[in-house]
Amino acid sequence: MFNLFKKPKVVYAHCDIPCGIYDPHEAQLSVLTVIRMMDLIADSEDDHDTARYIAVKEAHAEKCKHEIRVMWGDYFKEEHIEEYPELHDLTHRIMALGSKVKQNTEREVAEELLGAVNEFAEIFWKTKGVEIKKIKAPYGPEEEVFYPDL
Repeated sequence: MFNLFKKPKVVYAHCDIPCGIYDPHEAQLSVLTVIRMMDLIADSEDDHDTARYIAVKEAHAEKCKHEIRVMWGDYFKEEHIEEYPELHDLTHRIMALGSKVKQNTEREVAEELLGAVNEFAEIFWKTKGVEIKKIKAPYGPEEEVFYPDL
């Protein structure tokens, strides 16, 4: 009964739930989805379908930004920034491009976002000491992404 009145201890963790599971794959999939939705929008002749494609495009652009923000804020440490000083600017560029793809349907902007996310993924895997390979996604839009070479 006495334990109910004790003040709780303050604890610290590097993230909300310190699971240690980080992977840029979700961000890459999100950008591929954005590109695919842009392709579907370009070919769509139905306003209802177009509205759905736009909603999915925007949701996945935001998901990409979320995944990158979490990794940037929770995974990367000072020693990573010292080794890869371009990481802050790269993360900022991903955030800006993520916003830009939400504002329009220019495939080139989404391709630029994918390039930046791939660069982010490459840095991430290097910090883990994992070799990467560049492969073409086996589904539309069949763009190249970096994966760990396990």
